[in-house]
Amino acid sequence: MANLEQTDKQYLWHPFTQMKDWLENNQLIIERGDGVYLYDTKGNKYIDGVSSLWVNVHGHRHKKLNRTIKKQFDKIAHTTLLGLGSVPSIELAKKLVEITPKELDKVFYSDSGSTAVEIALKIAFQYQQQIGQTKKKKFITLDNAYHGDTIGSVSVGGIDLFHKIYKPLLFKSIKVRPETKAIEQAMKKHHQEIAAIIMEPLIQGAAGMLLLPEGLLKAVRRLCDKYNILMIVDEVATGFGRTGKMFACEHEGVSPDIMCLAKGITGGYLPLAATLTTQEVYAAFLGGHEELKTFFHGHTYTGNPVACAAALANLEIFKQEKTLQKLQAKIKLLRQELEKFKPLKNVKEVRQLGFMVGIELQGYSFKERIGHQVILEARKRGAILRPLGDVIVLMPPLSISQAELKKLLKITLESISIVKR
Repeated sequence: MANLEQTDKQYLWHPFTQMKDWLENNQLIIERGDGVYLYDTKGNKYIDGVSSLWVNVHGHRHKKLNRTIKKQFDKIAHTTLLGLGSVPSIELAKKLVEITPKELDKVFYSDSGSTAVEIALKIAFQYQQQIGQTKKKKFITLDNAYHGDTIGSVSVGGIDLFHKIYKPLLFKSIKVRPETKAIEQAMKKHHQEIAAIIMEPLIQGAAGMLLLPEGLLKAVRRLCDKYNILMIVDEVATGFGRTGKMFACEHEGVSPDIMCLAKGITGGYLPLAATLTTQEVYAAFLGGHEELKTFFHGHTYTGNPVACAAALANLEIFKQEKTLQKLQAKIKLLRQELEKFKPLKNVKEVRQLGFMVGIELQGYSFKERIGHQVILEARKRGAILRPLGDVIVLMPPLSISQAELKKLLKITLESISIVKR
């Protein structure tokens, strides 16, 4: 155990990590979890303030999730969906159609948010080609968008910090300001060549928890209908209760043509994603083999039975434990406690949507890495956070108690206060 950190540094390359810094500094190694807490190899205890990167819903080592996964392993760990069906994948598809916005009737599985978006883009493109709209090859995306890190999803992204270096590899998309007028102007001008628009609903997560204008989502739905453009909604971060409703689209009563899901779909236990679409879109792919209308996409672990079983258990827990109902009081408490951050001189803005929070700091240079300094202070006080640049993100498991939530906010407030000038 004592050599694990050394072994990590010798063999591992971590995501979104400058490895020079990693090698030069001491690092935490997480060994286990319980409820909303993580424990490192030295036995230290931390509140999981970002749900292990926005995925954990009901806490770590939830008995029902653990029991369900073990039970599925006793049956079969994996079988392909290429040419075969599997029990959990069928049952989950039915459940997802039942709980997502109306008219989303078909489910295509993958393994991450990025792949869910890749699938959405390919479906939208191929759909337009197969209904005779052959000029519709482009996509509208919003400034500051983030939809993943594969080449297609980066092509519809808008965060230069992450993606600028890859621009020579990308296909061009039409980027617009997240405003109704700007989107309508782009659609009016380019609708004959636009296959779809893709957007995060209500809030742009990786951009720093940027709130979109109220009513924008509904306006985009109206404009898509007007200009015959497909609407793709990326609910990877916002789905499964994060905004206070099961899906963010529900806040404005919007039903997209394509919806991307991942992260919280299994309660934060196993990799799984789903891209849902309408019967109308699905029907464009039906035909004889010689017509080559098949959607030629998939991967080995598509619809993995263990992951699908975990997702089914996740949805059952939402119902049994009344997760969304209990969440409302915690959202209110969170809003109240966040008022304490606003008087701090080094806090520029506090942004909240449900259980998604971004606390933007000001007065520091990029080189100072103030967000990183804050999370190191938080670790000393017993919380794991991960910033987005100078934005401190709070996204704890939905199961966190009010007392634990207050403790997390107290740690965050102290950590921000101690690094201010």
